[in-house]
Amino acid sequence: MTVAAPEADLGILPKADGSATFKYAGYTITASVNGPIEAARRDEHPYKAHVDVIVRPAAGTGGTRERHLESLLESSLSQIILVKDFPRCLIQIVLQIETAPANDYVNTKLVQAGINLPIIPALMQTAVLALLSACVPMATTAAAAVTAFVSEGNETRLVVDPPQRELETANSAHVFAFTARGQLLLAESQGDFTMAEWEEAHATAKKICSEAAKKEGMEMVLDDEKHVGPDLQRFLRSTMESKVAEDLLWR
Repeated sequence: MTVAAPEADLGILPKADGSATFKYAGYTITASVNGPIEAARRDEHPYKAHVDVIVRPAAGTGGTRERHLESLLESSLSQIILVKDFPRCLIQIVLQIETAPANDYVNTKLVQAGINLPIIPALMQTAVLALLSACVPMATTAAAAVTAFVSEGNETRLVVDPPQRELETANSAHVFAFTARGQLLLAESQGDFTMAEWEEAHATAKKICSEAAKKEGMEMVLDDEKHVGPDLQRFLRSTMESKVAEDLLWR
């Protein structure tokens, strides 16, 4: 199954400091960013900004599933935002899930942590785009990818951005997030797998998410034709270049 190329649109919400819509792998996410702004007393930190992530489901109210996603994203995004530049401030990121692949919201409240894995890359990418749109200072950008090991007879193969039906029957699923420099931000796994399989999933996700992985040697250059997923760092860069060019058209 071929996954359509990612799409993004920046600055779509005029009343937010920054906003973005991201479409990929059956997900459509819209994000808004406000901040740095003055934090409430319960949220303020004397030495750094508080990053508050709110995930809103496509239908109904948020529950355990959304709280789990928020904690993962807050931890990851706090590592790339220059939070120490804004003490006693708040940076709020609201992520609205607009559409999701079929079967993703069956039985409404999903509380199993593993069910969260497929949507994390889309949420991460949308949040980073919205932060760039809001001109929030960051040390680097980040991207995430989901992979799964699927059995075919007596063999097991690695699938990047697997569809929902494959995820339901996969031996294991893995989500990794990396900075543009190749530093690991997030690693979540579910299912039964060996250490060799985890390392293969890690290397594949790093190749998709990180510019550094593409510069480790000539073998990476020669392997470009076999690239297994979208180049997310190039996508981020081209999206921002298009937005800047559009904003400068009046000059």
